[in-house]
Amino acid sequence: MPEEVLFKFERSMERSEIADYLRSVADSVDGGDEFTLEAGGESVTMSPPARPTFEVKAERETSSSGGPAELSVEFELEWDEGAEDGDGSGELRIE
Repeated sequence: MPEEVLFKFERSMERSEIADYLRSVADSVDGGDEFTLEAGGESVTMSPPARPTFEVKAERETSSSGGPAELSVEFELEWDEGAEDGDGSGELRIE
């Protein structure tokens, strides 16, 4: 399935700034509210359903030139447009 990027933002930030953004999204998701992502004249409003699929991924990307590896953690909410429920299995623990 082709992917269409609706919004992208990338910038080096302090951890506390990142946590503030994540809290804002978490508060909107918890409250059942939509949220708007906005930067550089671009914006998109997202309205997750009551039960979206939550994906967490930790990755190590190695450089073909032998440089240091890049580590990342991704938190993703997924749902079909117009969907009310998602599915999944197991429980997640974040400590």
